[in-house]
Amino acid sequence: MSLWKLYLLSLLVFLTGCMTGADHQRSLGSAQEREMTLGVVQKEIHVGMSQASVASALGSPNIVSKDDQGRETWIYDKISSEVSYSNSSGGGSLLIGGLIPGANAAGGGTAGYSQSSGATSSTQKTLTVVIRYNQQGTVESLTYHTSKF
Repeated sequence: MSLWKLYLLSLLVFLTGCMTGADHQRSLGSAQEREMTLGVVQKEIHVGMSQASVASALGSPNIVSKDDQGRETWIYDKISSEVSYSNSSGGGSLLIGGLIPGANAAGGGTAGYSQSSGATSSTQKTLTVVIRYNQQGTVESLTYHTSKF
């Protein structure tokens, strides 16, 4: 293999092998799906909406129940985790030869140091949405609760 071909192959591997954190996030399957957020619920769901329209907007509920009059209640219970981290490092070195009287560059040495620090934060978020339907199968009421811890 010629040196030129080896160089091109190395360049190709280098360019295709480097993904940023944002690139990795976009490649995740769960990130490509529509997220269920409080804003989506408030915007999309309203009194009088059919069950089929709610299912189209929010997907399948976690829990479905019926009361003694046959009215359905759908409960969406979503939990998300968010982890953030930050780190930094630094350091330096000093060429001693030539800076100390009587020492020459050939006989000198180096002194160095390094330092690193970091922090991690983890947050859990919950969203519970309760949708009650009337006997005609349309939204009668909508309640929700969010928490972050």
